[in-house]
Amino acid sequence: MLCVSLLSPIVCFAQAAAQSLSLADAVRLATENHPSIRESRAQTQAADAEVDVARTAYLPRLDAIFQENRATHNNVFGLSFPQAVVPPISGPVLGTTSMDSVWGSAAGVLLTWDVIDFGLRHAGLQAAQAQTAVAKARSELTDLEVAAAAADAFLTVLAADEAVRAARSNVDRLQVFDDAVRTLVANQLRPGADESRADAELALAKNQLSQTTQTAALARVVLAETIGAAGTRVDPVIGRLSMAPNLTVGGSDPVAHPAVRAQFAAVDEAQAREGILARSWAPHISFQSAVAGRGTGAEVPGQPSPGSGAWLKVPNWAVGATVSFPVLDWFGVNARKKVEAANEGVERARYDRVLQNVTSQQARAKALLASAQEIAQNTPVEVRAARESETRARARYDSGLANITEVAEAQRLLTQAETDDAIARLGLWRALLAITQSQGSLQPFLDQVR
Repeated sequence: MLCVSLLSPIVCFAQAAAQSLSLADAVRLATENHPSIRESRAQTQAADAEVDVARTAYLPRLDAIFQENRATHNNVFGLSFPQAVVPPISGPVLGTTSMDSVWGSAAGVLLTWDVIDFGLRHAGLQAAQAQTAVAKARSELTDLEVAAAAADAFLTVLAADEAVRAARSNVDRLQVFDDAVRTLVANQLRPGADESRADAELALAKNQLSQTTQTAALARVVLAETIGAAGTRVDPVIGRLSMAPNLTVGGSDPVAHPAVRAQFAAVDEAQAREGILARSWAPHISFQSAVAGRGTGAEVPGQPSPGSGAWLKVPNWAVGATVSFPVLDWFGVNARKKVEAANEGVERARYDRVLQNVTSQQARAKALLASAQEIAQNTPVEVRAARESETRARARYDSGLANITEVAEAQRLLTQAETDDAIARLGLWRALLAITQSQGSLQPFLDQVR
């Protein structure tokens, strides 16, 4: 009673940890939980946000500043090149040098708006939209690959389970045969070598059962990983997969495949980058408006004392336009345009390669389907013939007309035939999966599974 009470919670936990699911559930869990799916969707969201960032370039820029300082007021005639080290000083040259300091203040607002940029901002927006198209197409491709991987792993587990069942049936048959041979040897109706051979065949069958069980366990680990639940035991439910599917699937244009569309979007992105460079070497016309105020505590000879400069005293406003033209940037822009033109050539070559790969996948899937159909038609004949051969071999052995080697070979043939027949039905589903994946959508496959 104590042992039962201690072991019961463990057994209940193990049963609760197992998860039974259908193929459709496996695909759904994979598309919801797999890290690759979350990563691709996050990249798509980031690309969408980049489009919003590109649109903000059309907005004017408004800068505001307020400054309070305490500094000397010595000023000199002369020029200095633009730099960020020596603070500029405004006002007349007083002709004196003093280390006394006064208060100073400044505040202002500057509005800048690029009125005309000759399509530069629009080119940047098009580049951001092209990046979004690439991200969305790659996200669809990731969804397709993850879903197909989950479905393939599900079928692999079912095939491994069928192999385990066939191996277990073989062990059961050999166990019965081994007991029968041992009785015959004990009654001196068969030589002792037959008993040794029967024991060896039984041990070999048990080893094969252990190997197939291990393969099935590893296949479950892979399935759990593909659905985003690594470490969880899953028990697939065969459901509709126990019957043959309808293999009538319409054709599909390879250009519609997510992989091809993603690469085509990459070509558009390269062209968009070229468009930015083509418009970057152009004048910029900016409208500017400013309102500012200054205050200083410096005294000018001959002028009344202004008092403290801690507050604003002198206002100013300005309205104007600025035309800027990066003349010598032409050389750098031209060099970068050549780089982007080469990158566009790379993306176009990749597009052609991806298109050929998808076309080849569709051709391979059709060949796989034709082979799977032929195998599925032949395996029932194989099983029937192997079962008759095993029955006759056993009968001949029991009547003393055959040796044990003939029986062992017949039983191996029957085990292989049973395994082939079970896997052949799943092979039809795997071929249908390959067909739909090569066409870019698993929906026809999932519709039949449901």
